[in-house]
Amino acid sequence: MESKKDIYKLLPNAYYPKTLFFEAGTRITEVLKSIKINQLSYPLIAKPDIGMKGIAVKKLETLGDLVDYALNAKFNFLVQEFISLKNEVGIFYYRYPGEKSGTISGIVSKEFLSVTGDGYSTIAELLRLDKRYVLQLSTLRRSYGNTLDSILGRNEKAVLVPYGNHVRGAKFVDVSMHIDATLTQAIDAICRQIDGFYYGRLDIRYHTWQELREGKNLSIIEVNGAGSEPTHMYDPYHSIFFAWKEIIRHWAILYKISRLNHKKKKQPYMDIRSGLTMLRENKKHVKIISGETSQRA
Repeated sequence: MESKKDIYKLLPNAYYPKTLFFEAGTRITEVLKSIKINQLSYPLIAKPDIGMKGIAVKKLETLGDLVDYALNAKFNFLVQEFISLKNEVGIFYYRYPGEKSGTISGIVSKEFLSVTGDGYSTIAELLRLDKRYVLQLSTLRRSYGNTLDSILGRNEKAVLVPYGNHVRGAKFVDVSMHIDATLTQAIDAICRQIDGFYYGRLDIRYHTWQELREGKNLSIIEVNGAGSEPTHMYDPYHSIFFAWKEIIRHWAILYKISRLNHKKKKQPYMDIRSGLTMLRENKKHVKIISGETSQRA
């Protein structure tokens, strides 16, 4: 139950998209006024303040899209500028309390759900050719309607889900082999500016790999803390045994960090009652954000 708004506040402004927070039920006139005052322009991205698995994340192309989202959202939500940098990675980082520098334990590259035309097949037909994309067909149909029946020209590409979420059809590719000292130093320099951040995944949009390695021309879309996964394990070429090993490895790291924070910084452990309460609240919240709004891509 991590509030994205609260996490963004911990980041230096230069590293994340311009973001506005709205409580559920905010009058649409207030939403539009805030958008205008802060000079946000379309397209935009809307998402729940507390979310997961890409549920209820939507790219807003028009004023109508914004109005529709705001009126249907039964949850607190964020509206962000859309970052057009074409590449996205998830970088898992950790640093043990008391140590001067951290470590990158894995990197996942994200291939957005997209199709390339052959000059005679419809978008829907192209989607059916991919065993991953066909699972998204009903959701995409609700979003795009008859547009899925149009035919793309030969080699014409259409990106249908412009964000890297596994549940929404993105393909995750393990690129951890590219971890090096230069990239680690750049990410460590960013993470050390986030107060109290010792473990988690940064989802980053970037232009070129070299710029990413140098910590330049990038935008942190999200920071996920202790509840985040080492998503490089979702590479289709990895086995279930690899995934189990990575989960256990990262839990062991998290356990050690927790022990050190408890011992050195007197951070209290969450008790069983609080944990069960959080699980119940999370289950309830998932039902709320999985409503009508979440069904639109």
